[in-house]
Amino acid sequence: MKNFWDERYSSAEFAYGEEPNEYFKAQLSKLESGKILLPGDGEGRNGVSAAKFGWEVESFDISSEGKKKADALAEKHGLTINYQVGGLEDLSYKTNYFDAIALIFTHFNPAIRANYRKKFIELLKPGGIIIFESFSTKHLTYSAENPKVGGPKDVSLLTTLKQVEEEFAGLDIIELYQTEAIFNEGDFHVGKGDVVRFLGRKKA
Repeated sequence: MKNFWDERYSSAEFAYGEEPNEYFKAQLSKLESGKILLPGDGEGRNGVSAAKFGWEVESFDISSEGKKKADALAEKHGLTINYQVGGLEDLSYKTNYFDAIALIFTHFNPAIRANYRKKFIELLKPGGIIIFESFSTKHLTYSAENPKVGGPKDVSLLTTLKQVEEEFAGLDIIELYQTEAIFNEGDFHVGKGDVVRFLGRKKA
């Protein structure tokens, strides 16, 4: 997968645009700024947006090409984010440290997904927030009709409401729902899709 993402992020254009994900931006704007972690931050559009809101940003991704683009985007806006290359198991973050963690289209392999999500909860401060958007299993129908909307073609990488409830057990659910959404994010998220959105709070 590293080769796939390095290739996608190697072009001059930003694969998913320079603007943040709309759901992420809307939820972040409601929170008081603090420390935020962005796993799978790709080319940094969401991390840089968080920095604009005054957040102290930690990002990671398996793509070194993604980091180059993220660093360039941050520099363009006169901002700084701490972006590391690797998987969660390769990196060291403090437990009970982050005020928010944003999981935006982080379609992790099922072999690691549940453990990653458990670890994210551990990294979150009591009272901290998870912001989550992911393509649902229903999205396969949409991507078959319009490949430009993107998303994994392997159903095991997609999301269900039950999966979120189970793998984020222990968080208080602020909102959890599945919905149709329209995307205009660069070249690879364009058109109508189906997503699961989740906002959860770690018990104080």
